[in-house]
Amino acid sequence: MWSHVRRAGRVTALVLPFVLPGSFSTVQSAHAALGGAPMTPPADASVSSRTLHPSSAVLRSASGAASSASASTTAAYTVRQTTLGNGTVVREYLAADGSVFGIAWNGPQMPDLNEMLGSYFPQYVAGVKAARAARGGARGPVAVDQNSLVVQSGGHMGAFSGRAWLPPALPAGVSGSDIQ
Repeated sequence: MWSHVRRAGRVTALVLPFVLPGSFSTVQSAHAALGGAPMTPPADASVSSRTLHPSSAVLRSASGAASSASASTTAAYTVRQTTLGNGTVVREYLAADGSVFGIAWNGPQMPDLNEMLGSYFPQYVAGVKAARAARGGARGPVAVDQNSLVVQSGGHMGAFSGRAWLPPALPAGVSGSDIQ
């Protein structure tokens, strides 16, 4: 699933753009899709969520209690954090309509990007191929940064992290740097 490039004593991991279903029994399925509905967490996962208001940084718990009295004129969004049984943490950023506009992950195992990116996975694969072609086929970390999709992923065995978001779907007051 991963290839590695050694540079100056460091090993950098690179996501291969294709994961064959069932080829890695340790990859835990998350069932989330960027641009779609949030994941249905596996039975061994724990889930928490909080609601944020971008311009006023009002933080609300899942129960709806505000931690600040100020109100925001921008749309609130929800950050739903799921800790999978393998220790990987997936954070889904949900718009007011419940659609996922951003995903971030970190942990000992890489989530299945095909599932996480959903219908955007082919666009991601094409972006990876184009970036590699521009570098003369050289392997190494690749970020896909397009008008409609941004994916940044990296790490090494036992410590993977990444994030993906849909720039046109970001709520008012939210930027890509908020997807963490």
